[in-house]
This record gives sequence, structure tokens and C-alpha cells, in this order.
Amino acid sequence: MDPAAGKHSQPSAGSVGIVTPQRMRFEEPLPLRCGRSIGPYELVYETYGELNAARTNAVLVCHALSGDHHAAGYHGPEDRKPGWWDNCIGPGKPIDTRRFFVVSLNNLGGCAGSTGPASTNPETGRPYGPDFPIVTVPDWVASQARLADRLGIERWAAVVGGSLGGMQALQWAIDQPQRVRHAVVIAAAPKLSAQNIAFNEVARQAIFADPDFHGGRFYEHGVVPRRGLALARMLGHITYLSDDVMRAKFGRELRAGRIGYGFDVEFQVESYLRYQGARFVERFDANTYLLMTKALDYFDPAADHGDDLAEALRRARARFLVLSFTSDWRFAPARSREIVKALLDAGREVSYAEIEAHHGHDAFLMPIPHYHRILRGYLARVAEEVGA
Repeated sequence: MDPAAGKHSQPSAGSVGIVTPQRMRFEEPLPLRCGRSIGPYELVYETYGELNAARTNAVLVCHALSGDHHAAGYHGPEDRKPGWWDNCIGPGKPIDTRRFFVVSLNNLGGCAGSTGPASTNPETGRPYGPDFPIVTVPDWVASQARLADRLGIERWAAVVGGSLGGMQALQWAIDQPQRVRHAVVIAAAPKLSAQNIAFNEVARQAIFADPDFHGGRFYEHGVVPRRGLALARMLGHITYLSDDVMRAKFGRELRAGRIGYGFDVEFQVESYLRYQGARFVERFDANTYLLMTKALDYFDPAADHGDDLAEALRRARARFLVLSFTSDWRFAPARSREIVKALLDAGREVSYAEIEAHHGHDAFLMPIPHYHRILRGYLARVAEEVGA
């Protein structure tokens, strides 16, 4: 197939324009860390820009927990919002599609088209539901490497991601050292803290406790565990924002202008969280949420190397850019500095910046000028290096 078939030729200034997701099917089963395998399976992905003749200018963008393959542009003229990282990907943007061929996919286990819990299990003819195997970050890297093979990409100019996406970039550099020139690890951590695992566990318990969950087989009952999934999202959303942002955005503002002395929505922040929870239920799958949070919990590349992250990173051949944000308390700058220290101990080349931002963990998605200048400058040098 033509690896550049996903791009559209007439983007407006600064946008990749209208894009069409593509689908790749893999017949050979993929062995997974959990001891099981999955196959056949499909991955949905989008591409932006042109792959050059030498096939040296490809950039892989990995998505975070609730992300998908739609990172930039629009699926149609009626779309109100572009892809989730549109402020960063496009002509003249930090990930410049005039120079790079960008690939973004929906991870295995996702709910935006790639094979996941809602897909039909070929062995039973029913949705996988809770039978979908646990997938991990190394499994995603292995599946993404197969996609790269099909696209004719032997080596990525860069693998880029924020949060869970940054963890995939780190894993790529360790598991596929010859296939990554640069790894850009943004707002990530070398592994989750007990506090982070605790947040994920509360979110999962909210889903399990929903009477419409039916042990993960809710598809067959024609229902959705809306309350549990919305609660999980509300909890997660609180951790993505900083206290400063919440105070500035909502304060103690009352929706009706007065106290009602009841349990209905009174404060604006309550209304906001309920809205975010309800919106999330419309686009996300409860079983996928469980899988993604478990992948976060299990991520620990040092575990295979005697709990020595530097030893794990000694395998890498990539150069690294690590970025963190001052108000990110979910993956605080100290967690990024752990990665930087391990890279230096391993003798790897790394650039690091801690960016002043008040947005909390979600800062990696924001068009913060200083952040974009650093990313743009680094990737411009990558483009020159690969002749893009």
C-alpha cells in the first residue's frame, strides 16, 4: 500500500486539513507480555505529510491514556474540533508536516477502531469484553513496529509522546534501539508512583461497581456503564489540572448564584466535572479505560534490568529530549529528572527543559509558546539531520 495515502493534499495554512483514518490488518498473532497472544488484529492510524524518497523523515506520535489516532486535522468540514494535538502538528508547527511524515495510531486495545474489547473475538463470535488480553507498553511498541514495517519505515526520525505517549517513546528507544533516532519524552515518568496507581485503582473500582458493567460484558446487554466510566473520568480529570488552574477557572463560583443546601450541582466546578464525565462516556469504552490504566500501572522498563533504569537505557541508541512542566503534579518534574539522570548515567545524549506552566499535567497538550519553541527547535535540527 502507499504509506502516504492518508494525507490530504490541500490543507489550509497551519492545518493538515481533512484526513481519513486508515486500517491495517495483521494476521500473525502478536505475543503479549501477559503470556497470551492476540491475532488477527487491526490498527487504525492516520498520516500527515509526505514520506521522503529515502524514508528517513517519519515521526511516530504516540497517544496518551484516552487518546487515539486522530492527532491533527479534521475528519470532515462539519467537525467542530480538530485532532487532539492539532496545535503541534501541521505545516509550520513544531512537528512540521512540510518536513516530516507523521504517523499516529490508535493503540491495540483502544476503542477508536483498533482491535479492542468491543471487537468481535474470532474464537467466540462475541465481543471480547473482559476476555481481551492485558496489553502493556512493550506490547504496543511491538505492534507499532509491525505497522512501521508495513509502511516501509526502517527507522523513525523521532518517536514523540506525552504522558503515556512519552512512556511509549522511552520504551521504543529501549526495545527497538536501531529504529529510533530521537525520542521525545514529554510529561512522563519512568514508572508510576503508589499515589498514581491508587488513582487508577479508584477509577477502575468506579467502573466495576457500576451495575451496568456486567463483568465487562455490557455490550451483550445493550447498556453502557455510564456512571462508573464518568466517575473514573472525573477523578482523572482532577489530576490532570493544577490547583491554580481550577482556582482561576472556577474558584467557589456558584452556578445559581446562591447556596441551595442540597446535593444537586451548586458549584461551577461540580458542573464542569459532570459535563466532562458525560462527554467522555460518549466517546470512550469502559473496558479500554481499564486496559489503559493497567498499562500505565505496569510500565516499568527498569524491571527487566535489575530495577536499574540506567542499565535499561544503556541499550538505547537514540538521542533524547525530555520535557516537564512546573505545575504537573501527576508526573512532576522530579519524575522527568529521574529519566534524565538515568540517561546521563547510561552515557546517552539528552536535552532537558522544565517549562513554567500553570496548566498541570495537561500542559503537554497546550500551545505554550516556550514549550513549542523548544520542541520546534529540537525537531528542526532532527529534520536537518535526516535531510527533511
